[in-house]
Amino acid sequence: MHNYDEPVYLISVVSKILSIHPQTLRQYEREGLVAPSRTDGRIRLYSQRDIDKIKMILRLTRELGVNLAGVDIILRLKEKIARMESQVEDLNIEVMQYKYKEDSQNNSLTHEKKSNNIYDITIFEEFDKDEEGIDDEDKNK
Repeated sequence: MHNYDEPVYLISVVSKILSIHPQTLRQYEREGLVAPSRTDGRIRLYSQRDIDKIKMILRLTRELGVNLAGVDIILRLKEKIARMESQVEDLNIEVMQYKYKEDSQNNSLTHEKKSNNIYDITIFEEFDKDEEGIDDEDKNK
């Protein structure tokens, strides 16, 4: 099986697969809606991604009545949304890593503080009680 982005389909094959005229595919290319790869001999080669994109174009034009200018806008917005979703995903991962790192540091610091606080409380409670006793006795004198 071929890679999703590997250009392997000739224009005649794509036109048969999608039941459209090769001239329609050429028009989509002129409009900038698809950009098939070219061989050294200038033969157009389409990938499976290109075919799926053409299927979407056909659905928009045939079923929804969108003109090619509208299709162009829709495709550009769809690509922009995909980029933004990818950025959001990357940022979420970064936040989770930062949060995990911060939680790990807080847990170790909290553990250290707890052990220090327990130790400090024990010492200072006894020390405070002694001082309070002395202070109370001094105050009473």
